Amino acid sequence: MNDSFSLEREFPHIFPRSPLPPPDRRSWVVFFVLLTGTIFTTFLAGGWLFSISLILILGAHEFGHYWASRRNHVRVSLPYFIPAPPVFIAGTFGAFIQIKEPIPDRRVLMEIGAAGPIAGFIVAVPALILGLFLSTTTLSNAVYGIAFGSSIIMNILSQLILGVTPLSTDVDIQLHPIAFAGWIGLFVTALNLIPIGQLDGGHIFYALFKGRHRFWSFLFYLALFPLGFLWPGWWFWSVLIIVAGFQQAPLSNPHVTLERKHRVLGYIAIIIFVLTFIPTPFKVIG
Repeated sequence: MNDSFSLEREFPHIFPRSPLPPPDRRSWVVFFVLLTGTIFTTFLAGGWLFSISLILILGAHEFGHYWASRRNHVRVSLPYFIPAPPVFIAGTFGAFIQIKEPIPDRRVLMEIGAAGPIAGFIVAVPALILGLFLSTTTLSNAVYGIAFGSSIIMNILSQLILGVTPLSTDVDIQLHPIAFAGWIGLFVTALNLIPIGQLDGGHIFYALFKGRHRFWSFLFYLALFPLGFLWPGWWFWSVLIIVAGFQQAPLSNPHVTLERKHRVLGYIAIIIFVLTFIPTPFKVIG
């Protein structure tokens, strides 16, 4: 008995685990209640096209985590959406899943951590492309309001589709609701990929770099303070990170090494982070 248990801990991928039971009825009820509430608040914030697009992007992200967890026999909750007053621009505070047991090893941690951002990115980019085709441009005459920042991928797609970028000083892009949902989806993806603590990026860097992940976490956390002069929201984000903690996800066996496919997942996630990060997400004009 003891020898078998030890082998299972050392080589978790060799010993098959029993299939996880499906979510119970109560979990589905909570899921649909929160989903319905979030659809309503996002509709109030931007209309049906915005609401449906954003829900699909956020849902893809969280169901990516959910699928990877179930695939690796890790007990996890259903994705839960968080409705918010429409005054918060998007009408939602996002979505989350709850992992209910220690993650077996770094391979599984990488799969769970990277699956969400990659899935969300795959849905957000087509939404942004479609939305940009439906968007319009006008001569810049803004006196006051809120300007939305731009990422590398936003600049590239805007230039290809509209012939201008959000950085243009003489032309404004009037984003279609689908494009705005894509913009928010990519922004949320970048936030989650910051390589600190319990964020997806923290899991990915811990799995990918192991002993060096603390250096990267410390470096990126320090970077939030000068970034706060560009957008004060980064200071608020730094406080939330402290509240959530810098500790990494507990692993049953932290000594299992990554395979090549897991490293590829990690590097893809890092590329997505570079493409989607926005130093100044919002700027008040006037």
